[in-house]
Amino acid sequence: MVAWQELLSEANAAGSKYDVIRKRHLKRLSGYTKRNTIIYYSGWLQKPNLVQDPALPLGITDADKNGFMSAIHKMDRDKGLDLVLHTPGGDMAATESLIDYLRLTFGSNVRAIIPQIAMSGGTIMALSCNEIIMGKESSIGPIDPQYGGIAANALLAEFERIRREIKDDPANALLWQPTLSKIRPGFITECESALKWSQQMARRFLADCMFAGETNSRRKIDRIIKHLTESPKTFNHGRHIGLTEAKSIFGGHVAELELDPRLQDLVLSVHHAAALTLQATAAIKLIENDQGRAYMTMVQLVAQPQPQPLPG
Repeated sequence: MVAWQELLSEANAAGSKYDVIRKRHLKRLSGYTKRNTIIYYSGWLQKPNLVQDPALPLGITDADKNGFMSAIHKMDRDKGLDLVLHTPGGDMAATESLIDYLRLTFGSNVRAIIPQIAMSGGTIMALSCNEIIMGKESSIGPIDPQYGGIAANALLAEFERIRREIKDDPANALLWQPTLSKIRPGFITECESALKWSQQMARRFLADCMFAGETNSRRKIDRIIKHLTESPKTFNHGRHIGLTEAKSIFGGHVAELELDPRLQDLVLSVHHAAALTLQATAAIKLIENDQGRAYMTMVQLVAQPQPQPLPG
């Protein structure tokens, strides 16, 4: 007979029913591809009421590296890595550092799989891989940095418009004074630097991996960066770039998930299991490998008081 404490330890190791289902499907996916697999999931869609809280790490942060270190520990790195992404993006410095760590660990043998959405920094993570796998329901997005929810290039474009209009007619200075008074010293230079940083980061990752050794790689990379960072192409930082447009941007480096029905079924099963976990539990972020090693960020959920009927 198994002792009570042993049974308790076994139950705790197995986790909740959501953990059991998610781990099972993640292991099946890795078994099919014969590659290491890590899911990197944020719950910003499942918990939209928490998005505005800057204290909650729903986006990419430096703390995420701890989760990846845990997930990669003891992996056979010669098998490469499939990175299943679902994230709104996040801190640029953290994104760059995390990608550098993955590149040092697996070299260029990393594929990005995007079942639904990988925006901003998530898109940069995807373009740092040697291939991006997307389905008809998948989206990536622009990679231009933001300030207060406004794209840096949009802020720069407006400042240039103000400068031009005042130059054409100095009387316009009075019209634009309320806007100019809100711009702190150094902010325009900060926007320019952030945009250059994003472009340089994307250029380096694309040149070192996806387009390494390709003919006319510089011209191809310039076209990609222009498409993903300039407002006339993207219109808005939150714009979703689907499979067809992504294939036109990256060419043969974007693979269509539906072309392998078995892979599609396995990927979407993992995606739905992860999304269910984020929806039904206190988890707001998941970093987990195919061997069941998980690093979860949790938040305390406070039940809202329900209205009581009036007496009488």
